[in-house]
Amino acid sequence: MNEIKHTYSAESLDENTVDRNPLILFRRWLDEAKAAGIHLSEAMTLATSTSDGKPSARLVLLKQVDEHGLVFFTNYNSQKARELDANPQAALVFYWPQLERQVRVEGNVERIAAADSDTYFKTRPRESQIGAAASPQSDVVASREVLEQRFRELEKSYEGREVDRPPHWGGYRLKPDRIEFWKGRPGRLHDRILYARQTDGNWIVSRLAP
Repeated sequence: MNEIKHTYSAESLDENTVDRNPLILFRRWLDEAKAAGIHLSEAMTLATSTSDGKPSARLVLLKQVDEHGLVFFTNYNSQKARELDANPQAALVFYWPQLERQVRVEGNVERIAAADSDTYFKTRPRESQIGAAASPQSDVVASREVLEQRFRELEKSYEGREVDRPPHWGGYRLKPDRIEFWKGRPGRLHDRILYARQTDGNWIVSRLAP
């Protein structure tokens, strides 16, 4: 089988000159991915596991990033939420192939405040609000018609007024303790820069072999 050949850019990552705060570098990379026109540049693979270590993964959308961590939203009754409640540790992966960049994030996860979930919910398109209320996410349903019927019922129920955030829907924040930045380089000698958070909150920066 022939190996697929890649042509990597000369851009590099230097552990001695990168910003000491990984979230600053992450925000810059995310902004550059958006500026490059990468579709759904905020998409990330979220890996969770059960309390006995059985893993699962799916794509979700990053909705907020700040000094406290990375925020996403979901149904609190979904598989991912049940696993996070039982084992509040998770991993995220961002991949922007056009820029030859990848970011891996690991850390503990917690639910955000209900008021913050309310604030974000109000910014969603109305159809998405109703959809969040209508869908018993991850449960078995008899047919698509059942979902659409429930959607129509809620649409009629909320006619002329704001849609309430369902109590089973809200946000999680992953508080990172490890963040790795990967940059493709020629000869498969890729740059891998690891940030590891210490107990005092500071970050140790090191280079990993590709």
